[in-house]
Amino acid sequence: MKKGLVLVLLAALCLGGCQRGGGEAGGGGGRQRIALVMKTANNPFFIEMQKGAEEAAKRLNVELVVQAAEREVDVEKQMQIVENLIQTHVSALCVTPSGSREIVPAIDKANKANIPVVIVDTRVDAKALSESGGKVATFIGSDNYEGGKIAGEFLAKKLGGKGKVAVLEGIPGHETGDSRLRGFREALKATPGVEIVASQTANWERDQGFNVFQNILQSHPDVQAVFACSDLMALGAVEAIAAAKKTGQIAVVGFDATSEARDAIQKGTMDASVAQSPAQMGALAVENAVKLLKGEQVNPEFVVPIKLITKENAAEGSK
Repeated sequence: MKKGLVLVLLAALCLGGCQRGGGEAGGGGGRQRIALVMKTANNPFFIEMQKGAEEAAKRLNVELVVQAAEREVDVEKQMQIVENLIQTHVSALCVTPSGSREIVPAIDKANKANIPVVIVDTRVDAKALSESGGKVATFIGSDNYEGGKIAGEFLAKKLGGKGKVAVLEGIPGHETGDSRLRGFREALKATPGVEIVASQTANWERDQGFNVFQNILQSHPDVQAVFACSDLMALGAVEAIAAAKKTGQIAVVGFDATSEARDAIQKGTMDASVAQSPAQMGALAVENAVKLLKGEQVNPEFVVPIKLITKENAAEGSK
């Protein structure tokens, strides 16, 4: 009797455990589980990306797991998140890499686990990926180099072809910020009268944008314009300009065209921002992940449109 009771109990425990495991992996009736790992959930750009992904997941009836590190600079935390998701056997993995090179080992692990990888917004370092033999199914993002050129051309025209400019860079070695910076510098080659007097990282963060640009204003009080590789840094610069009582005297151009940046453009505290399409990126990521899980072919990359936002079109709505 005792032996029989033990066997019954063990069978019940096994059944309960199997049901919990199945619910986690399949999510809601065996639906495929797609993970979206962003750089951070605190940036309006990535909030929009998440919304687009969630809408696509609902439409396509798949479970979407969204995770992110608290700060964009926390590459190690993002790596931990990705590796944990691989261990739980997600069906597909969509990632906006915090580190273009650092993400490569995680891609290798996903490949070995037969989990398709979709890269969003920031490209993986091509050399590192080639050396590891890793593969990504597709890249979805905007042309950051071209966006930087558009920003540079706008500022050069705004300054009448002559003036002193400061730059707030993203994370050093980060493909997204590096491409925007290269495009910006390339655009200014056509107008040698526009001089970059300072170019420093503010690590994509608003408070650092404030502190770094405040220091730049002290070192270069005659600076006439600033290009920030993201709107958060641009808005930090706007606050530093206000603290120095120079609002309206220094042109400010950002990147992302977030709702707060659009408001600042309409108020005149910012002059322009390069709009991307984060919601579309998120939707495309989920849509292509689903195609991959069905065994369908997808394009090696999808380039979403960019657009310069100024006072003339800032009220047209968000991305």
